[in-house]
Amino acid sequence: MMTTKPLDLLPPAFVAIVCAFWAYAPQAWVDSPWTIVIAATAVPLLVQAIEAVAERHAGWRLNRREFATDLGYVIFNATVIGWLTTHLAEDPLRALKTWLGITTHWAMHLPFLAQVALVIVVIEFGQYWMHRAMHNTFLWYTHAPHHHLTQLNAMKGAVGNPLELFLISLSVIALFDLSLAALFCGINVLVVVSVFAHANVRADPPRFYSFFFTTIRHHSLHHSTGYDETRSNYANSLILLDRLFGTYREGEGVIVGQDERRRLSVVEQTLFPLRPLRDRVQARRAQDGASATAN
Repeated sequence: MMTTKPLDLLPPAFVAIVCAFWAYAPQAWVDSPWTIVIAATAVPLLVQAIEAVAERHAGWRLNRREFATDLGYVIFNATVIGWLTTHLAEDPLRALKTWLGITTHWAMHLPFLAQVALVIVVIEFGQYWMHRAMHNTFLWYTHAPHHHLTQLNAMKGAVGNPLELFLISLSVIALFDLSLAALFCGINVLVVVSVFAHANVRADPPRFYSFFFTTIRHHSLHHSTGYDETRSNYANSLILLDRLFGTYREGEGVIVGQDERRRLSVVEQTLFPLRPLRDRVQARRAQDGASATAN
């Protein structure tokens, strides 16, 4: 029987702290658009600091350049991707909801934690299926850069192609009438779970947490080099969905990465979805060159 160590309780403790913060935060803080941005940025930075004293794998250790790049992606997600999601997806969805006369006031009257749970399930349900589609359709080219990561760290969940980061952020949560505090709390909990699911921290949460939420063991297996392993444990935060839909797999990965296991530069990650077009152009040129030589 495994003994629970103090470090193992870090993920559930962070979740509890986040829930308490949003449940009792002053309304002025809740109403400020910067509170969720600061909270979503502070969590990975704090967990990143914990990596320095509770490292899981020496091979995943960050250098300064890697840290700076990852931090840039965290800020990009919290600001640019957040703005795009709000204005290109959530605001139009709310307008459509109003135009159709759809009301979900029952959600607003749920207990606070029930509202938070609703946010988590609705957002993560969409992310699970989007992530699964990215591994099994043409959308792979948007997601592949994230699998070129050769180490996992607290901020790595934010690293990827901008189109993927936007697509994975989409949800229908705007259809539900919820308190702003519950909405931000649910988003913040998802951030906490995702951060620990990527973190290089010696924390193996107890069963009451790992049955429902994704851990580093689940997600490191998904990031490992084997094809079959990457087609399992799709849930970014709610591993319960993998258990329900038959994609759960037990295990842990240490060697992570894609193809030649070389992390892509920011430019390479951004342009990666254009690879099929580039390959076709190069193949066409090679074919034309061969034809010209034959003639």
